[in-house]
Amino acid sequence: MDTDVLELLAAPFVASLVLSSIHTYLGIHVVERGVIFVDLALAQVAALGTTFGFLMGASLHDGGAHWWSLGFTFVGAAIFTLTRTRRTSIPQEALIGIVYAVSAALSIAVVSQAPEGAEHIKDMLVGSILVVSWEDIRDIAILYGIVGLFHWIFRKSFLLLSFDPARAYAEGMSVRRWDFLFYISFGLVVTYAVAIAGVLLVFTYLIVPSVFAMMFSNRVGTRLILGWGMSTFVSAAGVLLSFLLDLPTGATIICTFGLTLLLASFVYLAIRRGDDEPLPERRRQV
Repeated sequence: MDTDVLELLAAPFVASLVLSSIHTYLGIHVVERGVIFVDLALAQVAALGTTFGFLMGASLHDGGAHWWSLGFTFVGAAIFTLTRTRRTSIPQEALIGIVYAVSAALSIAVVSQAPEGAEHIKDMLVGSILVVSWEDIRDIAILYGIVGLFHWIFRKSFLLLSFDPARAYAEGMSVRRWDFLFYISFGLVVTYAVAIAGVLLVFTYLIVPSVFAMMFSNRVGTRLILGWGMSTFVSAAGVLLSFLLDLPTGATIICTFGLTLLLASFVYLAIRRGDDEPLPERRRQV
């Protein structure tokens, strides 16, 4: 492999690592909260904002459409905060699914009015990570660093709310306020990620490494290490396979994640064979 090819693949590979750095951590929260599709919904809301801004004349190149995306994402964060209640007969995941479906339908309706609508829909779904610039990587790395520092400073509150919400309520914690802070920071991450990676790849980086890590550990620190390790391997393999097979980079990375998780599932089942410990007991050990 010559130097030119390595230079071509370096940026998307590094961008993938930057994505996994914060998405693996946020994925742990999302899975524990049981709101698996919140990332997909927020990503779709962000894409809807970009599409709407583009149709209103905002430029995709000078950041104009990005502010539309950010505004729509904040509205989505507020909706998810307000729909989480302590006692309800309607699961929040159902409401999240509704937001995703409506946002996706609106995106298709809006983009149908724009030139090259089909190409825009493709970019929304799988992104264009192969042509990401080093400037984009720098900007998103700075943002992720700030969000990561914010979550580290307040990690006890965020972890308590995700892992033991009953205790959070019992201790008088302002659940709605911390929920809003979580979804706002989450929305910032998603907004920037969708712009370079697309809805499906953003969702994959959030959920798959977290599920992989949960198969083999109950500890947050260990899960992070396992998730980051998987993301690094899959990012490298996916980018390389996309070049060798001449396939779209984002779609190839997603498929590589799926295949890796499938193989890991067989290992997990082999390890767990004969272990009849109930899942609720295991979760109380976290």
